[in-house]
Amino acid sequence: MGLLHLLLPLLLSPPSSAANLAYYFCENTNYTENSNFQTNLNQLLSHLYNTSIYFTFANLTEGFIPGRAYGLFLCRGDISPSDCANCIGASTDKVLQICPAANQATLWYDVCQLRYSDEPFFSSFDNNIATSYPEGPKENDTADVLRNDVRELMSSLFYQAANNSPILFATGEILYEGDGKKRMYGLVQCTRDLSRDMCSQCLQQILPRCCDSDIAGGILARSCSFRYGVDKFFGGTPNISITMPSPSPSLSFSPPVPPSSALNGKYHKRRKRNIIIISMVIFVVITFMLILAVSIFLKRRSAKNSSGMATVEEESRMESLYFDLSIIKIATANFSDINKLGQGGFGAVYKGMLPNGEDIAVKRLSTTSRQGIQELKNELLLVAKLQHRNLVRLRGICLEGGEKLVIYDYMPNGSLDKFLFDPSKCKELNWERRFKIIGGIARGLLYLHEESRLQVIHRDLKASNILLDTNMKPKISDFGLARLFGAAETHAVTKRVVGTFGYMAPEYARRGRFSTKMDVYSYGILVLEIVTGSRNIIFKHDSKHGQDLLSYAWKHWRKGKSLEIVDPSLGEDYSRNEVSRCIQIGLLCAQEAPADRPSMSSVFLMLNSSSMPLQDPLPPALLSTIESDLSMKLSSKQAYLSSTDESSANVDSVGSSQQSGPSVTLNPPEANQKGKERVQNHLIRNQALNNHRKQAQAFGLISHSA
Repeated sequence: MGLLHLLLPLLLSPPSSAANLAYYFCENTNYTENSNFQTNLNQLLSHLYNTSIYFTFANLTEGFIPGRAYGLFLCRGDISPSDCANCIGASTDKVLQICPAANQATLWYDVCQLRYSDEPFFSSFDNNIATSYPEGPKENDTADVLRNDVRELMSSLFYQAANNSPILFATGEILYEGDGKKRMYGLVQCTRDLSRDMCSQCLQQILPRCCDSDIAGGILARSCSFRYGVDKFFGGTPNISITMPSPSPSLSFSPPVPPSSALNGKYHKRRKRNIIIISMVIFVVITFMLILAVSIFLKRRSAKNSSGMATVEEESRMESLYFDLSIIKIATANFSDINKLGQGGFGAVYKGMLPNGEDIAVKRLSTTSRQGIQELKNELLLVAKLQHRNLVRLRGICLEGGEKLVIYDYMPNGSLDKFLFDPSKCKELNWERRFKIIGGIARGLLYLHEESRLQVIHRDLKASNILLDTNMKPKISDFGLARLFGAAETHAVTKRVVGTFGYMAPEYARRGRFSTKMDVYSYGILVLEIVTGSRNIIFKHDSKHGQDLLSYAWKHWRKGKSLEIVDPSLGEDYSRNEVSRCIQIGLLCAQEAPADRPSMSSVFLMLNSSSMPLQDPLPPALLSTIESDLSMKLSSKQAYLSSTDESSANVDSVGSSQQSGPSVTLNPPEANQKGKERVQNHLIRNQALNNHRKQAQAFGLISHSA
């Protein structure tokens, strides 16, 4: 059992920039001093604060298992980013003081919440540790009416937060007729790692504890909370405003005792008002049930008629985007080869010009593609709902005369690969442009994974799917293989693996498992391609020792020679620090295990904060199986394995040395055991291969130079 403390801050007063500690929970089990978890926790709290400068919610992890630290923060939806950062800064300082050595802790301030643990807890709601706000005094003669009013307000806010708010947050007020000063205010919020269904479940389970007081109160839980009172305690305009009959002449806490005749008259008025309220509630409930029944009926009929491809609402939205085939034929000169921009996996792309002079790009779906209609439907429904400066904007569609066409904004500079891998055009991509392209792609992926109301996995991120506008700003395109994810889902499995080899994450290519981390892997490969100017899928360092770009980059990073792999067309005109960080970030993103890869929010922070320390990347999964320096690797491996018992060791085969590695040295006790086993298995395979080659040479089966 934990220890839950109640302080006495001014919780019933309006919010201010100074955060007040409301409650805190410290787990009785403690971590060992100077342990991996303590080191990771300190780093985690620092990263949580740095993240709060840019975001009002984040969940991050730090370190490897065992000893990994998990944490999140949530700021109230009505406060400014600066107030959020101030509150989280106070929280990260305070938690180590009031919960020293605790494995798990949660702090609630009046405008923010901080939580950390030695166990994963993301995307699962926890309302077992729920505590009431201090309650105000109760009104004797109108308590029942006011409590009913509060329950109606909170029920409306519960629905609004869980179903209509992109940040799972809602505020509201009750306006009483006849008295403009008489009001009741409410606020509801869930942590944003929850799905809408989980947010609703969390709120419904704490609803029975609502509204014991008619003046002020609320519940704080780890994953959801609510609060109400007669004084406004939040900022901004309420999302919901409800008008009700005035329950009494005033909302004073101690109303005068009226004479018996007046009391009888007031009783009859109150009884009449209660009857009206009950009748209204019954009407609302019946109306809601009818609407719900009709919605379920329409949804089932739509699913049956369209085989699950689109809802009625989505189809009607698509209809508003339809173009006439005649207009598209005129715009593209009847799909002339002169206007052909390129050939994609599902068909050709043409340039066109609308009658108003606007340039467009038209994707013409191939009639021979068996899966094309499904990919087209995915693309239409997704892109129509997604709006971001780093995503290509959908202009419309055309499904006439057997044609399946998608119309986008035209990107005059084409795709990134046309510049990056062209010996002449690559010189137009100086380092400043490349760094902005890397950052722009990260912003687009961050929007898809965490900021849009739909969580989207692209599944085919590569240089040819990054388009460049007039100002060379990147825009992610080709959502034909994209997959929607619910906020409660972390991964899924498919029997149909689609995408581009060389950019596919290992767990997806081998077992069909996909998550947002597969896009992170593809992003890491893409970053390395942008830095080196080399394609990963055809990369070959030399004719004698073939190896993939990822292994080539990791080996140079390990030796402290990252700058040797930079695209020669850049010359010496680039930031050494930015290039080195980008290479290390690319390697971190392309690590074999999904859990070892950072989220896109963490990547965004790494790119925009040069002072943020970076972890050492583990070796890639596909190191070359023919190594001329096998003996050196074996001795390095032995030194690495022995160093796990000596915390003072400076060199290991996974991380870097103090002399030759990047700025951060990997501490052997903090290394992932799985990563060490992977290196050991790899070296054993190499040794076996080397022995096999020697035996073959002895029998004259292969030459020494082979």
